[in-house]
Amino acid sequence: MSAYENFPVANLEKNQLDKITSLEQELRKETNENIVLIAYDEKDE
Repeated sequence: MSAYENFPVANLEKNQLDKITSLEQELRKETNENIVLIAYDEKDE
């Protein structure tokens, strides 16, 4: 089993995605780097 199978992409609502996008933009300005944030949902086993 791959480690990624335990971490599917999180199912987020639009307002939650907007917050992530806003934080990405803020971090890009601060760091001058191409920052990408990814939300995963850890599976409970």
